[in-house]
Amino acid sequence: MILILILILCIYVVTIAQLIWGFDKIKFYTVSENKPKTFFAIVVPFRNERDNLPRLLESFKNLNYPIDLFEIILVDDFSEDDSVRQVYNWRMENGKFQTTLLENISISGSPKKDAISRAIPIIKNEWVITTDADCVVPQNWLLTLDNYIQNHDVAMIAGAVSYECEKSFLHYFQQLDLVSLQGATIGSFGMGLGFMCNGANFCYKKSLFNALDGFARNNNIASGDDVFLLQQAVRMHASKVHYLKSNEAIVKTKPAESWKALLHQRVRWASKTRSYQSVFGKDLAAIVFAGNLAIVAGWFLLAFKLLGWQYIVILFAVKCSFDFMLLYKTNTFLSGKPMRFLLLGSLLYPFFCVVVALYSLRGKYEWKGRVLQTKSK
Repeated sequence: MILILILILCIYVVTIAQLIWGFDKIKFYTVSENKPKTFFAIVVPFRNERDNLPRLLESFKNLNYPIDLFEIILVDDFSEDDSVRQVYNWRMENGKFQTTLLENISISGSPKKDAISRAIPIIKNEWVITTDADCVVPQNWLLTLDNYIQNHDVAMIAGAVSYECEKSFLHYFQQLDLVSLQGATIGSFGMGLGFMCNGANFCYKKSLFNALDGFARNNNIASGDDVFLLQQAVRMHASKVHYLKSNEAIVKTKPAESWKALLHQRVRWASKTRSYQSVFGKDLAAIVFAGNLAIVAGWFLLAFKLLGWQYIVILFAVKCSFDFMLLYKTNTFLSGKPMRFLLLGSLLYPFFCVVVALYSLRGKYEWKGRVLQTKSK
């Protein structure tokens, strides 16, 4: 048994080492002096976001970018609170901004994909950016994207997302988890095998979206408005799909406020894996799961005295050492702040990872007061 655990951990650490190498391959991007010229359509699907929309809209108001070079399209997914009233109030007070409010039309099993598809036809120009209602965007967000677009032959850009954490273990545990996902994302792009992104900071050409038939291939799956589109783009135009590694373009979002909400969110994310087009993405998910399962199995074997404590200590230490290198690099990029609860989070994470993976097999999760399907029937 110990040989099997060692073999699994060997495969795991080699994979993490490759991601670390890939992370360093993606260079930090610094904005040059180009005059802004790209017109962006910012698309925001929302449902029951009355407390978050004012913060997001205020961050749009503070963007360091010509207001005649972007429009805001908000798509209401049948909110049951006064989210729509919040949008109306802001639009009345800020009439100089090009702001459109749409009502979603349910045509598939994915409300968010429906909302984005609803917005695409009315977009005035080429570049689309999606973000979420519980986010805050940085002042130079559009300026950095515009600058990158002017200096590169690109049709799709994946951007970074980080959490706004308060002083709680739940929040910092989520930050560590998100840092690991962002590290894997950046590392995979550096390896030339990009397969993952975050819809809270995702930019692409309208013409590319249409050329890929939008979400037609996977609109029966509730989640995946970001990664499925990216993987299709990578298959067709890999050289034009980039990751933007810039401190000026990191979108901040809110962590979940309960362990139950976190579980359902991560199940939603994990459930997409089975429908990946990316072989590397599927392999990486399997290797990460196996690596964490090996640690969980080691603890159980130790509890039943089938494995000496020195073995689990060595396995855990080796795994954490490689994890730490990727986490440290990614966290330095995303926040530059110390990683809190690192040891406790590392002890808990393997169990959390295994629970999420097993729970995702149920095929359903809760989101915004709805029970949604994670896989095709």
